[in-house]
Amino acid sequence: MEIRQIYVIGAGTMGSGIAQVAALAGYYTTVMDIIPEQLEKAKGIIQKSVEKLLSKGQLTAEQASRIEEICYEKEMKSIGFADLVIEAVVEDLSAKQEIFRQADGLCQEQAILASNTSSISITQLAAVTRRPQQVIGMHFMNPVPLMRLVEVVRGLLTSAETLQTVLHVCRQMGKEPIEANDSPGFISNRILCPMINEAIFALQEGIGSRDAIDAVMKLGMNHPMGPLALADLIGLDVVLAVMEILHRDLGEDKYRPAYLLRKMVAAGHLGRKTGRGFYEYAS
Repeated sequence: MEIRQIYVIGAGTMGSGIAQVAALAGYYTTVMDIIPEQLEKAKGIIQKSVEKLLSKGQLTAEQASRIEEICYEKEMKSIGFADLVIEAVVEDLSAKQEIFRQADGLCQEQAILASNTSSISITQLAAVTRRPQQVIGMHFMNPVPLMRLVEVVRGLLTSAETLQTVLHVCRQMGKEPIEANDSPGFISNRILCPMINEAIFALQEGIGSRDAIDAVMKLGMNHPMGPLALADLIGLDVVLAVMEILHRDLGEDKYRPAYLLRKMVAAGHLGRKTGRGFYEYAS
């Protein structure tokens, strides 16, 4: 199937990034969010990101001009024209399932429905639609315009045609798609989030300070960023959601979220997006 029109649901950090790379790749792109202020914020984020890439010579003026054609909607007005829908909302199963039900009822028969979920079962999302063979995971990494990886997750009933179409779209966006099976956390967060959670346990138990824990991983393991700083970048609420899914679905105590992580999320200290997490950030 040829993909011409991409419809992104959710204009947050991930959704705006996905819309940007889709438009720059030459796809007719629409981004939808029920909060008008979020759409305006996304427009500004995309503009600033593209200007930065343009100033560094990583884009031509012609490529950069493509973002002017992105459409912004607060209702699913034009979703019926979409060939590929990419959902990028909060990491909550019921919220995502409701979006998939709506999209399934409004989209053309051949449209592919994808989720940017970082841990939720693609098979469970597909189960609420009439097109499970056309449902797939497209897990982009943050920040989307800079990170090459897209984890492509095939659900139990995802067809080979859907998989190949989405792999091609990823490559057209300049990404490197890696296939993963539909298991809690997939590959990326099955490995990454437990490491971050263990770093939080180490801080909670006084094994090392925040700076010491991050420095050990940067200097000793050559990580570009320490796990606590990375948690702030991802969002502590997202890390907690992933750990809860791993703990629940795999049933092993080693995936139990650290109490300090729960406490910080409860306090609203979610990392960069709120200005405070393990570190503090300028507004």
